[in-house]
Amino acid sequence: MSTSIIEVNNLSKQFGDFQAVKEVNFTVEQGEIFAFLGPNGAGKTTTINMLTGLAKPTSGSIRIAGHDGIKDMKRVQQLIGIVPDESNLYADLSGYDNLVFCASLYGMGKNKREERAKQLLEEFGLADTGKRPFKAYSKGMKRKLTIAAGIIHAPTILFLDEPTTGIDVESARQIRRLVKNLNESGTTIFLTTHYIEEAERLCTRVGFIVEGKVVRIDRVVNLMKDYKKEYTIEFTLENHDPSLQETMDQAFPGVRVEQISNQKFRVIPQEKIGVAPFIKFFEDSHKPVYEARIIRPTLEDVFVKITGIEIANMKKEKEGKKK
Repeated sequence: MSTSIIEVNNLSKQFGDFQAVKEVNFTVEQGEIFAFLGPNGAGKTTTINMLTGLAKPTSGSIRIAGHDGIKDMKRVQQLIGIVPDESNLYADLSGYDNLVFCASLYGMGKNKREERAKQLLEEFGLADTGKRPFKAYSKGMKRKLTIAAGIIHAPTILFLDEPTTGIDVESARQIRRLVKNLNESGTTIFLTTHYIEEAERLCTRVGFIVEGKVVRIDRVVNLMKDYKKEYTIEFTLENHDPSLQETMDQAFPGVRVEQISNQKFRVIPQEKIGVAPFIKFFEDSHKPVYEARIIRPTLEDVFVKITGIEIANMKKEKEGKKK
């Protein structure tokens, strides 16, 4: 039986005339990886800031591990780890000294914090760079050390705000592996991201948040199940005929046809259908098929259908944040 470790009811945050978060409701189950997905400005970071005591809600309630997440935040902060979207470590301190300092803030004794710092540097592949100043680290190394600082006190819950934004592919892969390992060791993880594929790889459940409102929360497997009947067949032809799309529309009523390029077509049937009728159609039209493949729906497709936000716009935001 699952147990809720985070409970949020009617949570709102107002900045002057702007309402960043609008009566949000959700729970996070103990031991899961839960994510808020949405574009920049959707309310993801504001929500995490309220859950971690960095921002005071305008209204609503928060319970974390049975404690009042607004009135009893000092006790809650002993149970949580926070990894902000921008590093909060000291540029001139070494990686090791940063970790030792963070451990001291949680009241860890000298021997214990030094031992824990060495352990995390080793686990995160930073042992060889532990004596270098933080400002000399690469972006990926900085992100890993920031995560290490967030778990220095072995928190029950870890909050990760955009954990892989702006870093290289290999570092992002390593961080996702670290997140998985932390979760498998028993840590509940709440993360925000606008990398939809990241949530699909990591998360048990996801919530879609747009303009401060949660529009859907569900298990990833359930979201995919809802859309499993929807799929696309993509055909690449050996030559091009500009009138082919109109002919296909007539030959296959009820099937949406999209021309991707001169020689590439996608068909989206309303009901599941095999490729054979289309192959025969192309052969009869003297347009040999070079390639045919079925494109299964992804969490990105589900996100677009539910929110109406195009992934291309999300990707532009990713690129903008990297610069």
